[in-house]
Formats: sequence, C-alpha cells, structure tokens
Amino acid sequence: MTQLVWPAICCALISAVFIAVGTQRQSMGVLKHLAETGVTPRSTLTLLGSWTWLSGLGLLGLGMVLNVAALTMAPIMVVQPLGCIALVLTSLINARYERKSVTKATWISITVCVLGSVAFVLLAIGATHENPIDLNERWLVIAIMAVVALVFGGGAFLRRRRSGGAVFYIVGAGILFGLTAVLVRTIALAITRWDHDVPFWEQLPWAPLIAVVVAAVLGQYFNQHAYAVGSPDLVIAGLTVIDPMVCVIVGVTILGELQPGVSALHGLGLVAAALVAIVGVVMLSRNRTRTQPGTTRAGNAAGTDGEHNIGEPRLP
Repeated sequence: MTQLVWPAICCALISAVFIAVGTQRQSMGVLKHLAETGVTPRSTLTLLGSWTWLSGLGLLGLGMVLNVAALTMAPIMVVQPLGCIALVLTSLINARYERKSVTKATWISITVCVLGSVAFVLLAIGATHENPIDLNERWLVIAIMAVVALVFGGGAFLRRRRSGGAVFYIVGAGILFGLTAVLVRTIALAITRWDHDVPFWEQLPWAPLIAVVVAAVLGQYFNQHAYAVGSPDLVIAGLTVIDPMVCVIVGVTILGELQPGVSALHGLGLVAAALVAIVGVVMLSRNRTRTQPGTTRAGNAAGTDGEHNIGEPRLP
C-alpha cells in the first residue's frame, strides 16, 4: 500500500461532506420545481433556474473532484466504502432541515454504519495493493456499464408515465456510479502517468471518458427521479450500499486489487465489516427520525429559492 492512502482517505471524507450537503440541496430544488410536473427531460431543464439545485450540483461536483483525487492515491476498495459518511451526514442535515429530533434508534444505526465502514477500510488497507488496469479489464467494465445502461434506461422509458419507483432508480444509479468510479480511477491513473513527449489525444483513454460522461448523465437523471419520489436519506442509503458493493466486487473479481496472500481470517473480517456497515445503512434508512408537528418536506421546499418560512432552519 502506498504512503498516499491516508491523504486519499482524507479526500474521500471531505468529499462525503460535499456530497451530503449537495444531495440535500438538489432534493430541495427538485421538490420545489418538479413536485407537480414530475421529472421529464423537458421539465428537468427548469432546474437550471434554481439556485438551490445549482448550488447542490456545484457541491456534488466538488465532492466528485475530491473523490477522483482519492481514487488516484488508493485502491477503489479503500476509497469507495467511505461514502457511507455521506449517508450519516445527510440524515443529520435532513433532520435539521425538516425540524426532526434524532431518535436513539437513529444514533445506534449511525454508530453501526460508521463502525462497520471504518473497520472495512482499515482491514482493506492491509489487504489490497495497487494493480495496473489493463485494456481488457477496462473494456469489460465498459461492456458491463453498457448493459446496465440499456436495461435500466429501457426500464425507465417503459415506466416513464408511472409514479413511484424510487428503489428502481436508486439501484440503477448506484450500479452506474459504482462502475463510473472504476473507470474514473483508470482515467486518473492514465493522467498521472502522462508523457509530455506524446500527443495528448494518443494518451487520453477516450472510451472510458465517453462511458463516464454517458453514465454520469444517466445516473443523475435517475437521481432526480429518486429525489422526486423519495427522501434524500433514502437515496443516499441506497447509493451507499450499492455503489461501494459494485466497486468492491469489481475490485476483487476484475481489477485484482485483493492481495493474493490475504489470510482467510482477514477475508472473513472484510466480509463481516461490510455486513455490519450494510446493516447500519438499512437500519438508518428504516429508522426514520421523528418529525416535529407542523412541518413537511413540501412545506420546507416551498421556502427555498425565494420566500423562507419564518423559524425554519436553512442550509447555508
């Protein structure tokens, strides 16, 4: 493991903060502008006039940049599981915004989630190694991404006139974002090995770059649907489970990031820590915080981008 693993972990943790706040603000923008019309390609363009939604997009962008930096410094199995911190922060931010009191069950869920994730990352530091990604592995990930995009994109088209379906969109976005993180790491590593004597168009991995852009756009489209019919912490909860799970599976089976000499006990520890983190995420998504009387998500959203309800806390 390189000495850059701890800076990578710091970047991933700061990234989680930006993603948590950005997710909340994007959800607020969607609720205000698309609550009545629903999410369609045409109605989504109205979000470009929402300062709340745009500020959330900017924060998500900063979070992604920091996540890319983390992926250049450490294996994907170490970086991606730290995304669970975004779920914890989103739940707390959402509770403050909706004027909810955080219950004991929620704090227990947060503790379980964080302990499981921290244990997994600490174990992964000693069980993973840097492994060069060859061309065949890159194309295999792109092929899997194409199949996922076709399946979930086709499903979204077929159910475009139906209501609900937050879980469908969350699963689709989670798989796409997980595969995107893998390809982003390949792009970042290619840039760190840049040869100034060779033209940039011959060194830039164009296929992964195009795949990342397409998957990011489709994943964001799925996210807007999920925000419109589900809560921010539900969206983050699903992504927190699916995204790292996809990354770990790809890291072990395709990228070969797991060291060959890892003991069975170490491997069981990784599995146990992952299960604890997943249990914490599920508990956190189910143990919803208790809402104080007189507030609703729609009511809070109505106070954004203009008039603000007196007495309601606002995100910065």
